[in-house]
Amino acid sequence: MRNRVNKILLIWCIVVTLILVGLGAFEVTRVVGKSGLFAKNAKSAPVTTSTEVLTQAENAMQWQDDWIKHDGVIYDYNEDIMTFLVMGIDKTDEEVTPVYGEINGGQADALFLLVFNPHDKTTKVIGINRNTMADVEMYDEYGNYVNTIKAQIAVQHGFGDGVEGSCDLEKRAVSNLFYQLPIHGYAAINMSAIPTINDEVGGVDVTPTFDFASGDYEFKAGETVHLDGDAAFAFLQNRDLEQIGSADKRLARQKVYLTAFIRQVIETTKSQPTLAVDIYKAISKQMVTDVSVDQLSYIASTVAGYDFNEDSLKLLKGETRLGEKFEEFYPDQNELYELFLDTFYEKVDVQG
Repeated sequence: MRNRVNKILLIWCIVVTLILVGLGAFEVTRVVGKSGLFAKNAKSAPVTTSTEVLTQAENAMQWQDDWIKHDGVIYDYNEDIMTFLVMGIDKTDEEVTPVYGEINGGQADALFLLVFNPHDKTTKVIGINRNTMADVEMYDEYGNYVNTIKAQIAVQHGFGDGVEGSCDLEKRAVSNLFYQLPIHGYAAINMSAIPTINDEVGGVDVTPTFDFASGDYEFKAGETVHLDGDAAFAFLQNRDLEQIGSADKRLARQKVYLTAFIRQVIETTKSQPTLAVDIYKAISKQMVTDVSVDQLSYIASTVAGYDFNEDSLKLLKGETRLGEKFEEFYPDQNELYELFLDTFYEKVDVQG
């Protein structure tokens, strides 16, 4: 069942994605898929700097370009890791279409980095607050570059064409947030797909950790509720714009839902083995992805059996402040860097 869990996590940009499931029949293309995935990245490692002085033993070592030293420890970038960006776009259209003549590509209200590590056979998910202040590239209605400003990272998607152009911009913004981290692919779908995905698994049981109201629904802390499609949409998408920290609370709800959703998928696939394929077909018009079938085949066959649990989903730590008009989330840079190292790097054995 771990095989199914790890293949679930790439398409659904609120909490999970099901683009990887049921593609084992394409095993013949996996070698091509691997080369295609890793060829997307011009850089083999993130761009980081370290001012720490090397010891005599460290100086005697053959220093590698992708090594860094932090708090007295040397780290090596894991070049075999596979990282994907999943996005939930604040559009309710039933079909993704290009946007012409206006800057209205839709905001990326949900952002998750999905990380497959073949060395320790684990899957990790990093949740990024949509209000994270980052470098955002501004473009006019003709697609001409105007300026780069500090703004909420979610708005970067809106300065594109609503399809591949928007996704490329968002991908670059997230990569820069993580020290120009190589990202091997992306998947983005409209929020309108949430009810379909939720109902395909028979609904999801969640237990909210705090009271809140969303649309026609009221949720109580500690009271387990079964979510149908519309209720799932309300639970995951809506937030009170008048309340400071609403994006933080919504991200916490998404984490609660993710854990429950995975349990439900495991149970449903026992009686409905075609579940993933059914969902993929149902939402394909609401999705944009640059991951091809042969690349999906490589991923699906590679991540089989990787471990994923509730502790595998990490949220960026930081502070939410009220800006001139909107909320602004400032990551704790020390915590961000520690998470970055823990996820994408491995310690080097100096004695070895």
